[in-house]
Amino acid sequence: MAATGETQPAKHQEVGHKSLLQSDALYQYILETSVYPREPESMKELREVTAKHPWNLMTTSADEGQFLNLLLKLINAKNTMEIGVYTGYSLLSTALALPEDGKILALDINRENYEIGLPIIEKAGVAHKIDFREGPALPLLDQMVEDVKFHGSFDFIFVDADKDNYLNYHKRLIDLVKIGGVIGYDNTLWNGSLVAPADAPLRKYVRYYRDFVLELNKALAVDPRVEICQLPVGDGITLCRRIS
Repeated sequence: MAATGETQPAKHQEVGHKSLLQSDALYQYILETSVYPREPESMKELREVTAKHPWNLMTTSADEGQFLNLLLKLINAKNTMEIGVYTGYSLLSTALALPEDGKILALDINRENYEIGLPIIEKAGVAHKIDFREGPALPLLDQMVEDVKFHGSFDFIFVDADKDNYLNYHKRLIDLVKIGGVIGYDNTLWNGSLVAPADAPLRKYVRYYRDFVLELNKALAVDPRVEICQLPVGDGITLCRRIS
């Protein structure tokens, strides 16, 4: 997504791309050399279906999907949560990485978008791992926080939803992820707008959410309960490993 309101040449060949790389050719090289050749057929199909959707910029990029899939395998994740599903590209990436008895609690306010990808997820044979819940996430998270059986029960949690609630999510998720578990916050470099001048001609939605992303990043940087790593993958992803 462009960070200004100015007309700019199209970046990258992937529809719905999210990359902070300044070199289009280098990003395309990554996709064509390391990502696309290893992308499961089901993920490719879902990516191409999602590219036709008018909100395709909401999708997780293919390189980030590959990163999440490998990360989940590296940490041996089994019980996970995803807040913000859209058509399910990152959800499918997660489901494919989990063992046969792995579980994903998937939360989104729009089931219609999820159902775009559901037939592909079912065809991939991983739909049984997904417990999709439609509606705002915060009320359900509050219920889970109140029930001690959910404390420390998640190995991995991925958040790609309403940026103005990221800190509200973090306040709850820190109790739900296990010590040694990981929370991933997507879009934490927010179109590269975080370092834009105050008078930069940013798109309205970019400018609105920028302050919330800045606030999140500042809070995570000093949170003693987590170790963090902010990566320029996709639109920026911050990994938080709970240590206390």
